[in-house]
Amino acid sequence: MRILHSSDWHLGQHFIGRSRASEHQAFLHWLVQQVKQLQIDAIIVAGDIFDTATPPSYARELYNQFIVELQGSGCQLIVLAGNHDAAAVLNESKNLLQYLNTRVIANCSDELSEQLLVLHNQQQQPAALLCAIPFIRSRDLLQSQSGQSARDKQQSLQQAITQHYQQLYELAQQYNSQQQQPLPIIMTGHLTTVGVSTSESVRDIYIGTLDAFPSNAFPPADYIALGHIHQSQQLNASTDIRYSGSPIALSFDEAKQQKQLWLIEFSGTEKTVTTLPVPCFQPLCSIKASLADVAVKVTQALHKLAADETLWLELVISETDAYLTDLQQRVEQLLQDLPVELLRLRRQRSAGSNLSTAVQQSLDELTAEQVWHSRLAGESLSDEQQQQLTVLHQQVLAKVQATT
Repeated sequence: MRILHSSDWHLGQHFIGRSRASEHQAFLHWLVQQVKQLQIDAIIVAGDIFDTATPPSYARELYNQFIVELQGSGCQLIVLAGNHDAAAVLNESKNLLQYLNTRVIANCSDELSEQLLVLHNQQQQPAALLCAIPFIRSRDLLQSQSGQSARDKQQSLQQAITQHYQQLYELAQQYNSQQQQPLPIIMTGHLTTVGVSTSESVRDIYIGTLDAFPSNAFPPADYIALGHIHQSQQLNASTDIRYSGSPIALSFDEAKQQKQLWLIEFSGTEKTVTTLPVPCFQPLCSIKASLADVAVKVTQALHKLAADETLWLELVISETDAYLTDLQQRVEQLLQDLPVELLRLRRQRSAGSNLSTAVQQSLDELTAEQVWHSRLAGESLSDEQQQQLTVLHQQVLAKVQATT
């Protein structure tokens, strides 16, 4: 049994005003090729298929076209919802996609058995059990209770999530007890786990008041495939718990990461996990320099560029030149003959008596979503209110971006 663990595709994402459509198309085409070459039996996508709750039409087209191109390979596709995904959007094609060897789990089911899937190998033999758990919202498992303290709510939610995982694991064990040969048990999730490394493109998930789930609360499954964190990593835990990370860099601080998928292979009672590196389809680079050093450092970064590629660039101008009023014009003049698109220019400034941080950013240095989350942080709103407003903001933003 050969399984690819992926997550956080964020189809439809705009990166500082630039569409990622061509990158996502290239990644999905590459993924289909890997499935055929490596004879992959199943792909698990652990959440955040789309970047917003209302993805643009081209993002849905990419998603549907990928599923069509996957047909004929014999590979099963399991799609789980993340915090960016709307259950209604994923569910609208759920029944149809089941006929195309694709299972969609957009929300927790009242019937627990619907989240236990049997994965088959290329010979159509049962080869693994999947406890398919998407992003869990507090209302999925708990009813609101008045008079609870924040700590009580946190403990109740953690216990409810732990219980949900444990019940599914026990259901998988019951299935195995009826088989001559027990199958390996895989579990999924889309959440933040205690001890992970994050990047600036990851938005904090607060499930109710729960900001991170302890790794020791997961059942002892053979493999736990997680999504939400964009950096591929394995947790330091007794259970094999891993994040696959995003297949493309979603922020400049991810530019130096080697994006990858996890390839899990089961043979009898033996399991091996290896990395499958993902090619870079759009080079990104963040450079910190004085104005005098910009040309040299950018030229050095361009040495790794292919002849037909353009570098998306973030420049952080050091403190000595940060106060120049014509900084933008000077930088653009230095870059005008180079295969570079300057997406963000930041000024590094020391904290003064009237500054609270070392770096002050203007609106043109922030994405629309960063401005939105900064604005929300200044309001006294419940988690549910923040979530509702964020969905509305994403809908408006998607419509604006679709017309630009």
